Amino acid sequence: MPRRREFLQGLAATIATGSAKAAPSARTARRPNILFILADDLGYADLSCYGRREYRTPNLDRLAATGIRLTHGYSNSPVCSPTRVALMTGRYQYRQRAGLEEPIVRKASGVGLPPSHPTLPSLLRASGYSTALVGKWHMGWPPEYGPLKSGYERFFGILPGAADYFSHGGDGVAVPSDTSLMEGDTPVERVGYITDLLAERAIAEIRSAATSLKPFFISLHFTAPHWPWQGPSDRAVKGWSKDLFHTDGGSLEKYGELVVSLDAAIGRVLAQLERAGMAEDTIVVFTSDNGGERFSDNWPFRGEKTDLLEGGIRVPLLVRWPTRFASERTLSQVVVSMDWLPTLLAAAGASSHPNYKPDGEDLLSVLTGSSPLRERTIFWRYKGHKQAAVRKADWKYFRRGETESLFDLSADPRERADLKDKAPEILTQLREAHRKWDATMLPYPADSISATHS
Repeated sequence: MPRRREFLQGLAATIATGSAKAAPSARTARRPNILFILADDLGYADLSCYGRREYRTPNLDRLAATGIRLTHGYSNSPVCSPTRVALMTGRYQYRQRAGLEEPIVRKASGVGLPPSHPTLPSLLRASGYSTALVGKWHMGWPPEYGPLKSGYERFFGILPGAADYFSHGGDGVAVPSDTSLMEGDTPVERVGYITDLLAERAIAEIRSAATSLKPFFISLHFTAPHWPWQGPSDRAVKGWSKDLFHTDGGSLEKYGELVVSLDAAIGRVLAQLERAGMAEDTIVVFTSDNGGERFSDNWPFRGEKTDLLEGGIRVPLLVRWPTRFASERTLSQVVVSMDWLPTLLAAAGASSHPNYKPDGEDLLSVLTGSSPLRERTIFWRYKGHKQAAVRKADWKYFRRGETESLFDLSADPRERADLKDKAPEILTQLREAHRKWDATMLPYPADSISATHS
């Protein structure tokens, strides 16, 4: 009995003092950290592990080699902010007024993610996670909306959809001129290329989390490779372009600089996870908010940003969790942005809000390999050019204006062989399914914005 008492007393003392011996078991027992990395306008084949030939992305290639590379990853929208609304809420963005702006480009009351709506960060925070957004917000303007009102404890980044990579400001044409880098709710000035600044802040967040008993959820939402076309070796020159959305700028070489610098920045962040001894227990997700544009490589798909063709919504998707996911896997499971809320909540042992049932699915068991691939039916619509789309299994229904098409993506990923006359019953089935689904979503307001490229 004395020996048992001495053992218990020693164990209690060890826990109370937080000794080095207690720290590893505390870290091992806690729930996984989550690092969600979102690129901006990255095309499906813009990483060398997805086929890009003009440059290499060794850090993201390494993430693919040590995790899962998904070949049927989708964004909820072919533009920025609606996808972000779906990612945050786990629901179709068309359930929110903010999701009907494609994308949000104006400061207007009622156009933003409502602070009252449960989000992935707010639900994780309520369950004991530390939460931070580093990077791009793009879901409404203060004082009505903002990251700190929607579940994030800390925010460092930009509020709108784009900013100068060096001055971090807007131009008053494509982006509001009062845009600036933000620390919480306060505008701040920092010197440096924004991709590097965001990586440095994410590294600081990981360093801080290493000494905390709380698991972390860090949203690292880069602005790259979104325009303006400024590589890290360029210099900020006031008036370098009349607006950030400059049609006379950029090149394949310049775009490559943006993506390579993004890859290098992500490499430094992942290296910090390794140094902190946190890589094994951290879920890392990397994807894009929509398909690429202009200088992107969306091969083998047709279309680009603002299209509901595959090139506008099929995105690279890499996932790693060393303690649960087998590495070096290529998976053809269909996954869309809104799936990440239920999937990551399941991994964290947390639950969604009972009054806000996710439209996305919990795919954790598929990612761990304990369940087979799951057949999905996913719907899209886009106000620009009156587009609509449904993917059911390998079938894809697509409508632009009054023109309908039907494709078998397993045989025709380029969406060139229109099978509507050969399979009219499937066309009718998917058209009707879309009509019924669409009736459950909010209608587009007459004044809502929807960008188009052609």
